Order: sequence, then structure tokens, then C-alpha cells
Amino acid sequence: MVIGSVRLELLIYDVQSLKEKRSVIKSVQSKLKQKYNLSVAEVGHHDVWQRAELGIVTVSMNKKVCERELQRALALLDSIPAIERTVMTFEWL
Repeated sequence: MVIGSVRLELLIYDVQSLKEKRSVIKSVQSKLKQKYNLSVAEVGHHDVWQRAELGIVTVSMNKKVCERELQRALALLDSIPAIERTVMTFEWL
């Protein structure tokens, strides 16, 4: 069994409050969970309204499958114009 995780920071454009940030993050989380076999959570920068830190995790019997799911998730994040991916860290267990 292979566990693949990625921890990444996002810049969120055009938000003026924490409420707007939460709306954008919830939308991103639901898109990722619906399309791919992933778990997603906001893991940092809870009190900053233009930044967020997400943790994305997937589990499979094959590292290639995990890596493909995570790459697809990152491609989806890159396609959303309201956010920009900045710092990213992969981990494999």
C-alpha cells in the first residue's frame, strides 16, 4: 500500500474577507473530492484571507496511480483562475 500526499500553499485573488476565502476553498475542496479519489483539508493559514495551505492525500496499491491522481489534482488547481499554487511538498509512505 502506498500513501501519497502533497502539502501546498495557495494565493487567493479577489477576496476581501475570511468568509470569501472559505467560499473559494470549499469550492476547490469539493471539486477535488468529486473528481478524484482524494482527501483534502485546509491545514494552515486559517486566519489569513489571501493565503491557504491545503493537504491532499490519496492511497493506492501502486505509487504510479497515487502520483497520477495527485498530478491530476494539481492540474485542476492550476486551471482555477482565482487561485495560484506557490509552495508544494510531496511525501510518500
